[in-house]
Amino acid sequence: MNANSESILDSGTRCVDASRHPGFMRLFARDQLTIGLIMPLETYPDGPGPTMRHHLDMAIAADEAGFGALWMRDIPFFDPNYGDLGQVFEPLVYIAALATVTRSITIGTAGIVLPLREPKLLAKQVTSLDHLSAGRMLLGLSSGDRPSEYPLFDVDFDTRGERFRDAFQVYRTVAEQNFPTFESSSFGRSLGGLDMLPKPLFGHVPVLGIGRAQQSPQWVASNMDGMIGSTPPLDKIPDRVADWRRTVDEVGLGDTFRPFGIAGYLDLTKDRDHPFERLASGIRSGSRSLARFLESARSAGVNHAALNPKITRRPYSEILADLQEDVLPLFPSIGCQASSPARANDTLSPTQNQRPAASTAA
Repeated sequence: MNANSESILDSGTRCVDASRHPGFMRLFARDQLTIGLIMPLETYPDGPGPTMRHHLDMAIAADEAGFGALWMRDIPFFDPNYGDLGQVFEPLVYIAALATVTRSITIGTAGIVLPLREPKLLAKQVTSLDHLSAGRMLLGLSSGDRPSEYPLFDVDFDTRGERFRDAFQVYRTVAEQNFPTFESSSFGRSLGGLDMLPKPLFGHVPVLGIGRAQQSPQWVASNMDGMIGSTPPLDKIPDRVADWRRTVDEVGLGDTFRPFGIAGYLDLTKDRDHPFERLASGIRSGSRSLARFLESARSAGVNHAALNPKITRRPYSEILADLQEDVLPLFPSIGCQASSPARANDTLSPTQNQRPAASTAA
């Protein structure tokens, strides 16, 4: 494998069908838009990190409400200059915990900073989680945006795009081929005498580009099963979707469904009709206005919206209730009807779940 040149299609990646994968099927279909939540399920507008109290109970509530996905961020170290710890827990370890307490919701990463990962171990972790979650895991990959982390891993920030491609080739080869052979400039080589198990349940764990990860649009369209990017202004969304669809067609995959999603911070106001507005860090909206925005996004071709309400100054149970009442009925998960709405202090209370109590220690 040569990591110094960007081939459009890495070996063994074409014609892999993600559409049979349960986690993918719950989220993505042509002309449909589903709703996901970026972890943690807790608001902390004035601090760098959450308390992680009741985090498993809130995940159960999101699952039972009918949300499409829970998304984990990959933040190895806290950098005060960025001021956000994400869900604190290591994302792949956390997915294992979430898989034990949820039943249907897709669980994904948004995204693993691939240049900082050892791809052979990542393959073992991801395929194990694929089995443990009964095919509900999606692997979102990114190149990372925090230069301060790279020296701790002895990795060059400026060449992270090349390292991303090299790691990706090794990951896919080891995860999906029997007794794989490969040679990598950074991650060793295999002559085919060893195999890695388990293999993915459905032959392939769907991989999403979280942003372009320092790659060309053509490489992303050829090698990823879909893409999730930051939320652009509403009038720019049709162009972003059209560019993505055009690129998918250009690389010869025009008949293959490659979903396009958006993600960002959400300040969900108590006034459910508060007009939709853009913020430097995301968007502010009431739940009904948000639904109207998402209807426009769906009409433009967006297939998924991953929302991060951490900047909202309200209890998260109220946020779930507003979204469940005003948004989920219009954007249910594929093949799933959203359950009846619940208001704050009702069934979304962490202490009132009907399942056996989950440990809520942070």
